[in-house]
Amino acid sequence: MTTLKVSAQAGALITEIPLGSGGLHYVGFSAHRLPDNDTLALASGDDELCVVILSGKASAQAGGAGGDMQWEAIGDRKSVFEEKSPYAFYLPAHSSLVLTGVDAAEIAVARAPSGSKALPTRLIEPAGMKRSVRGSGSNTRYVCDILPETEPANSLLVVEVITPPGNSSSYPPHKHDADAIPRESQLEETYYHRLNPPQGFAFQRVYTDERDLDETMCVEDHDVVKVPRGYHPVVVPHGYTSYYLNVMAGPTRAWHFHNDPQHEWMLQKG
Repeated sequence: MTTLKVSAQAGALITEIPLGSGGLHYVGFSAHRLPDNDTLALASGDDELCVVILSGKASAQAGGAGGDMQWEAIGDRKSVFEEKSPYAFYLPAHSSLVLTGVDAAEIAVARAPSGSKALPTRLIEPAGMKRSVRGSGSNTRYVCDILPETEPANSLLVVEVITPPGNSSSYPPHKHDADAIPRESQLEETYYHRLNPPQGFAFQRVYTDERDLDETMCVEDHDVVKVPRGYHPVVVPHGYTSYYLNVMAGPTRAWHFHNDPQHEWMLQKG
């Protein structure tokens, strides 16, 4: 069995999956608590970053190849479960960002290999993020595109999803692990899970057609699930609301997915 779940830890660093580790070659992820007046210094190196203010507020100062700029007290939601989009920053290669906590911020850092496009550092504001509803009935979920393929980046795709109590998500099971565009694209992925109330849990399965990878996990608040390949549905028990932040990257920055043929029938129902 491959260990795909990374459990949360106490302290300022909630969880971390360095780029190139844990079976992932294109995606790196970390989550951080940033109390008032504490700082978090980030350097992109040869990679690109998408830094998301999940909750709370932080001031930011950027430098390096992406340009010098600063922002004061950025953030507009107390919780990831508010019906609001987050603020985020895009950092190209060879850039830096120093965040200072203003109001008990929670920060997510997505990392992927940079490409050939020279892009500036920028603030990604909530007003520019598309919000949508996917699915129907007990397969309904609410999506916010933070860094979709329609917005400039070299590798990263970043999205957040709210799944109501008793519902399924990333469902019917789909995968994107084959370089066969336009039928399917090769993208690794991470799921950063939050639950409301926080003592809750959800279930996620990651599996392939051949079942050479088949792991079902009970995920709790702040856990991360790695999806190097395979289908990856999520199911949420009654009484709890699920949030997850998805980070995707691969050799081509395009999202084309393939549904599990055994379960695709439900899309034709009624």
